[in-house]
Amino acid sequence: MVLGAGFGGLELSAMLAEELGDRIEVTVIDRGDAFSFGYSKLDMMFRGASLDSVGLPYATIAKPGVTVLKEEITAIDPEARTVTTDRGSHQADVLVIALGADFDFDATPGLAEYGTEFYSFAGAAAAAGPIADFNSGHAVIGVCGAPFKCPPAPSECALMLSDELTRRGVRDRCEITFVMPLGSPVPPSPETSAALMAEFDSRGITFVGGKRPARLEPGKVALDDGTELPFDLFLGVPKHRAPAVVIESGMTEDGFVTVDSATLKTKYEDVYAVGDVATAGVPKAGVFAEGAAKVVARELIAEIRGEPVPEPYDGRGSCYIEFGEDRIARVDIDFLSGPEKTGEFNPPSLALRDEKDEFGASRKARWFGL
Repeated sequence: MVLGAGFGGLELSAMLAEELGDRIEVTVIDRGDAFSFGYSKLDMMFRGASLDSVGLPYATIAKPGVTVLKEEITAIDPEARTVTTDRGSHQADVLVIALGADFDFDATPGLAEYGTEFYSFAGAAAAAGPIADFNSGHAVIGVCGAPFKCPPAPSECALMLSDELTRRGVRDRCEITFVMPLGSPVPPSPETSAALMAEFDSRGITFVGGKRPARLEPGKVALDDGTELPFDLFLGVPKHRAPAVVIESGMTEDGFVTVDSATLKTKYEDVYAVGDVATAGVPKAGVFAEGAAKVVARELIAEIRGEPVPEPYDGRGSCYIEFGEDRIARVDIDFLSGPEKTGEFNPPSLALRDEKDEFGASRKARWFGL
């Protein structure tokens, strides 16, 4: 049983279906109707995309042995591997938690009232209006806690906002400040961070690292060091935590599920956790959830077939980064296979946009048959 149909849940179910077919029963439970790539939020904010236009319906999934249920999960018992939903109760032999991360708005008072979050799809859709109406004043992009999903995304937002204001001819009337608790935009890759900082400088974007928004009031944000910034538009990344139903199950420590980084196993027998919900020593991004799901799938396949234990999770993945002006960069991250975390930077180009498009298209075909 797989809880959540994001990158991790979709890849895990696809691998099990391909390798084992209907020899096993894979049940995927998600409350949503469709999957959307996280980067689609930027398309909704700046390129006029709608949620319907970026959604891939779960109803199109047709794989041997795989059943997708649209149900709201209300309780999880990891000891018994039972899951309660608004439709009933389910029992699993193997349970995989892939429910992603939720937001803790209470951790940043005033964010919900005076800011505009853009990290949920509903939030990204709602942010398109304030962005379109913003023609002068101070825009603040604020990350309210770490770790957070898709670490390059706030940098992308800052650059694309600058491009949007330039396109409308109002950039010289606007100020953009980007605040985040990390000391640099992409800490594992100094070269990537330096390239982003150079782009910020060329566009007149102020980067404030090592600080986080602690409280919002009408027209101003207080940072955790006591300083304040005025704003006319606040685009916020809320503090992240595991979904409430996961926290209530007792599986979490410091807001996330602790796992063995090599195997993605939790402390409970035959219970795994992959993706943003887990603390696995890797960034919280879809490609890393996908990589972790591959490891769990290989472990289960090897166990069923009586084969040797597969290689441990290597924590490798590539993230595409919008640099504005239709250019895409890529950073290749390696968090677990060597003695140190590394991040190799591939400079922005139009060719990498084609590569990013292929990244999405290949997964649409693999997971949804589209």
